[in-house]
Amino acid sequence: MKKEPKFVSFATQKGGVGKTTFTILVASLLHYRMGYNVVVFDCDYPQHSISNLREQDLKIVMQNKHFKQKAHELFSSINKKAYPIITCQSNEAIQKADEFINETPYDIDVVLFDMPGTVNTAGILTVLSHINHIFAPITADRVVIESTLSFTEVLSNIIAKNMESAIQTVHLFWNQVDGREKSPLYKIYENVIAELNLSMMQSFISDSKRFRKDGSGNQKYVFRSTLMPADERLMSGCHLDDFIKEFVKIIEV
Repeated sequence: MKKEPKFVSFATQKGGVGKTTFTILVASLLHYRMGYNVVVFDCDYPQHSISNLREQDLKIVMQNKHFKQKAHELFSSINKKAYPIITCQSNEAIQKADEFINETPYDIDVVLFDMPGTVNTAGILTVLSHINHIFAPITADRVVIESTLSFTEVLSNIIAKNMESAIQTVHLFWNQVDGREKSPLYKIYENVIAELNLSMMQSFISDSKRFRKDGSGNQKYVFRSTLMPADERLMSGCHLDDFIKEFVKIIEV
């Protein structure tokens, strides 16, 4: 009998706060460094950013001798292929995920869904009701926070009104924190979030130029890539190392 994978999504109805970037970072860390088998469903129609990034990453690896060697060493050591990225529209995501899991000869540990940035997209609430763990990145911006709180309230209503919902946890987390530590402003926002009985991750991500390191140009290290995990030397400065540890603990993979 096959292992039942965890369905996970970085979801929000506010663009530009990092849901696609975190889908890539987490997928690559889980699959390439931590030994899990991952599949990504790129449901963000029509741009399909993750699928497009995979094509870009392949070109970089083929054209850059340094990254070609690193990729060869990586895939030789882990003895498995790059994680699949499957494009689809949100209203067909769960069906396609179930079909892929059933047809794949090996166990899948984590299925990541990159969703459109609005709950008004056809089928998105149905998809989210099938997700086990939802993570919502937020920034210290009133518009972003109000939009995200509205979004998580919708998810809370799904959990409360639909006994068949697969949602187990919904967590907010701070992204693009200005500086290495959080200012008192974050505590004010966290008090409001706590009053609404919403869960907040303890780890946070600092604002960092690391997210732009994709292997292009003359870079020697990658951070955001669908073919390699974020370089360990770049992770601690923005607290991504703490984040991935807490993430794995939450989803109990």
